[in-house]
Amino acid sequence: MFETLLNLPLFQGISKSTLASLVEKYPFHFLKYEPGTTIIEAGDACTHLRFVVSGSVKVTTSGQQGNVVMTQIVDAPEVIAPDYLFGRTTQYPSTVTAAQQCGVLQIQKTDYVNMLQAEKILLFNILNYLSRNSQNRLWEFTSRAGGKFSTRLAILVYELTTRNSRSISIAYKQKELCTLLGVRRTTLMAALTELQTKGVITFTPNVIQVLDRRALIDLISL
Repeated sequence: MFETLLNLPLFQGISKSTLASLVEKYPFHFLKYEPGTTIIEAGDACTHLRFVVSGSVKVTTSGQQGNVVMTQIVDAPEVIAPDYLFGRTTQYPSTVTAAQQCGVLQIQKTDYVNMLQAEKILLFNILNYLSRNSQNRLWEFTSRAGGKFSTRLAILVYELTTRNSRSISIAYKQKELCTLLGVRRTTLMAALTELQTKGVITFTPNVIQVLDRRALIDLISL
């Protein structure tokens, strides 16, 4: 289990002895979930730092009206939305359920803050994580602000998924997706057909399946 913890985002770089002392001093709650069990509901307060340590989870993110919904499968090891532990918005933006039997490590926010004050490596890890996400958003804007539909779709997927994400799909109503990405329906269908021809996605009138996340993300800087 220690090897698993040392490979988790935000814990990388610390020694086994340091980790052992943290486990002794602070409550590390290891929870198991059966497939289909809800782990987090969108809108829940982010009062704990949560890591997927085994298995995989399904993450569902929905627009306000529920007319554009993105789902993805995220495999362990991965941290769940640490961006919302601090800042103006501290409610989870997505619903997380167990895609298969999975294990989740849960650490209370106050305990994690104490860890950050005690261990500089943990502090650097979370600062690097938050800074990287912030810089990524600026990169998206400067690399191709506006752009074609394919670029805008790539940015949407890039923002809402992780490198460990797979089985990414977007359920949509055409009018709502066109409004979200600022394109006409004819442009939407033409662009989706082009991306499908390239093997990047496949689609139906109401669902987009991302087949190659890396290839789609590469479109941002083209």
